[in-house]
Amino acid sequence: MVRLTESVVASRPLLLLVGPTAVGKSEIGLRLAQALDTDLLTADSRQVYRGMDIATDKPAPEQRHGVPHRLIDLVDPDELFNAGQYRRLALREIERLYGERRLPLIVGGTGLYVRTLIHGLCDAPRADQAFRDSLLQKAQAQGRYFLHQELTRIDPELAARLHPHDEVKIVRALEVYHLSGRRLSDMQQQHRFAEQPFSVLMIGLNRDRAQLYRRIDERVEAMFARGVVEETERLLAKGYRRESGAMKGLGYQQVAGYLAGDYDRAEALRLLKRDTRHFAKRQLTWFRKEPGLRWWSLDERDRPEDVAGRLLEAIHTFVQDLDHRRAAVVPASLTRETESTS
Repeated sequence: MVRLTESVVASRPLLLLVGPTAVGKSEIGLRLAQALDTDLLTADSRQVYRGMDIATDKPAPEQRHGVPHRLIDLVDPDELFNAGQYRRLALREIERLYGERRLPLIVGGTGLYVRTLIHGLCDAPRADQAFRDSLLQKAQAQGRYFLHQELTRIDPELAARLHPHDEVKIVRALEVYHLSGRRLSDMQQQHRFAEQPFSVLMIGLNRDRAQLYRRIDERVEAMFARGVVEETERLLAKGYRRESGAMKGLGYQQVAGYLAGDYDRAEALRLLKRDTRHFAKRQLTWFRKEPGLRWWSLDERDRPEDVAGRLLEAIHTFVQDLDHRRAAVVPASLTRETESTS
């Protein structure tokens, strides 16, 4: 059993494994969780939705090999979910693991969830569902680019950073401006995600671009083979609208177009490969701005278990350094008292 000392827990260590889609985070993270005897806490804004399994590449129970996967299957596809809600639930899981003297492990590719977790949230107003509904109705009447155009008008800096199809973030930015009269980009700049509640080791996985894109293409083809078309049909049959935020996620958006007769199956496959490659580029751009992130380059010859083994060396060094630093600032008499009562 791998357990942290009380002095290390007091430093609030947090291990994060991040990177673009299809880079291999899930497999390596699973092996790290096994070796560390801890839970795997997912940071994925699409895996929070129940019933959305294939297009989100959510691991099936038999693929988890006894490792509890937390922070997935949290809400239905027609429910709203944001980074603030994610942070609250993640903090609850982290505190539980600290109580068990285990190292929390966050694995995922949603950069906003990661940044919000480790640096906190800016003081923006709470959601206004009536205003959100009115925005979505206007977007349905005036076209899919209406919301992004509105954001460009009031907050061009933030609009330049958001994809026109990123409805959830665009609606939130418009809502903040409506409720407060302030641009969300200004709030974020003032806040600068300045909280530092954890001692963080963040490892970013990456691959050669051609290799990463080949893995993305293989994943997309596997999704179609596993039944992403049928999964999308089931979701639509349950009444989840093609225009809703969750259904605009990668996979469902492209397949819904095929099911609506906008293009054929081959074109849906091509679009999903293309859009997933673009998404991976945006993920890399985001994570490259994270201070202190340690990049780890992978090759096709690297087996997940071997990579996990090498990463464990860095993790053990990280934990030992925390222990040594804590001991250096705590009086020896207090250290001996703590050890005698633990």
